[in-house]
Amino acid sequence: MATRKNESGEAAAATRSGVQSIDRAATVLRCFDGRHPELGTSEIARMTGLSTSTVHRLLTAMQHNHLVRQTADRRFGLGPMLMQLARSGALPTALRDAALPYMTELRDEVHETVGLHELLGTHQRVVVDQVESHQQLRRTYTEIGVPIELVHGAPGKAILAFLPPAAQDRCLEAPIEAVTEATITDPDALRAELAVARECGWAGSSSERTPGIRSVAAPVFDHTGSVVGSLGVSVPQVRMSDERAKELGERSRDTARLVSIALGAPTDEH
Repeated sequence: MATRKNESGEAAAATRSGVQSIDRAATVLRCFDGRHPELGTSEIARMTGLSTSTVHRLLTAMQHNHLVRQTADRRFGLGPMLMQLARSGALPTALRDAALPYMTELRDEVHETVGLHELLGTHQRVVVDQVESHQQLRRTYTEIGVPIELVHGAPGKAILAFLPPAAQDRCLEAPIEAVTEATITDPDALRAELAVARECGWAGSSSERTPGIRSVAAPVFDHTGSVVGSLGVSVPQVRMSDERAKELGERSRDTARLVSIALGAPTDEH
């Protein structure tokens, strides 16, 4: 009898411990938002009231399960698992919900693949959804939910161009990896492109991340006026002339503006 009571007590204690861990993990996740995309262990401890050692243990387990990710400077941000859940429809996001009708409309008008990209922390983006072209030769995103550096490709550059200067500088201070022969690795050259993107409201790229693909993209802003992602069109390079790129860039800009308005972005900005 005593043994059964002990076993029952141990099971109950284990259950309470498991529930407490889930509660604490949820508390940690709530610390991240548009104003705090990346946080250090001590910052999370201060915001949650948990000890630094407890936060460290939680973050280690959460990182193992891809709920958070660690940056190069040992800070933490939301992990790719959350984006993968969003893509599956199990965890709808405000950005995806607001954008999807406009993405479908744009795809039907230009007959090319339209992609939606969300800012992840301050250095990366993820593809959260796409509306594919019906054409036989088309761009199809296969890396949905996978973090991509902002410095690679038009969707990332469209976001990077509208980040605060300090965040932009942090992205450009690290060496830029050449993922294709056309990748822009010179920070000064990239800064010049970002300035043009800010001026015209959209960014472009040609085989900078994926050989044979030319893309245009425009930033999407939330209710605070902060850039939270980008919306763009990706086309096989053989089908996009400079004139077509300009046309699709402007169409992407106009569509991204509608998504921003749907998210409550100030209409007198950007």
